[in-house]
Amino acid sequence: MKSEIQNRRQFLTKTGKAGIALATMPLLTKMTSSALLNNGSDYTQQPLPYAYIALEPFIDAMTMEIHYTKHAATYAKNLADACVAEKVDTASTSLTVLLKSISKYSAKMRNNAGGHYNHELFWQLMKPSPSTAPTGPLADAITKTFGSFADFQKAFGEAAKTRFGSGWAWLLVKADGTLAVSSTPNQDNPLMDIAELQGTPLLGLDVWEHAYYLKYQNKRPDYINAWWNIVNWEFVQKRYAEAFSK
Repeated sequence: MKSEIQNRRQFLTKTGKAGIALATMPLLTKMTSSALLNNGSDYTQQPLPYAYIALEPFIDAMTMEIHYTKHAATYAKNLADACVAEKVDTASTSLTVLLKSISKYSAKMRNNAGGHYNHELFWQLMKPSPSTAPTGPLADAITKTFGSFADFQKAFGEAAKTRFGSGWAWLLVKADGTLAVSSTPNQDNPLMDIAELQGTPLLGLDVWEHAYYLKYQNKRPDYINAWWNIVNWEFVQKRYAEAFSK
């Protein structure tokens, strides 16, 4: 087991070495949540709104660099290929709309459309030194649904910990306007018409090993607990407000 971990670290070190030199250089972009995933550019990988190193010590720079430039970039590329093959007009069909009818498309489209959407959202859901908890209507809705913010964190954490294999944990708004916690396998998400629990995702946590293995190894609960320190609650609150404005 020890040699396997060492080999994996050596491989990831080699693949991420070039990018780590750029870790202190911020990749600047300013995107509102209404602009995110809702126009012709939502099929294209966007720049990160912070430097790779910005989320340390909770997510290390090398993990961010590899996650963004290798894994997420591959989903974006494969999604573009799938759209060409399946004749999707990306100028007139938003990614959100496509996901809501994903059962009509191939497994390649499902995996890569989901992977691209999930990662583009994930980067925006984190920021350096954020507020530690939501406020306003979202905070009220969380308390109403789960009893307290601490109880919500426990429920969300359990969804993330118990997702077998690779996948995501979610806080979502259902069609009736209520909140719920769920998890999905692989790169599925609650927007998809094949999701067990459907709705608008507000908060999502990537629990694929590539999101945390370098720092946390097999200790997924440690990664989940650390992640709360970088949740961008202002962005989540904006998504919650917009879920009722459409």
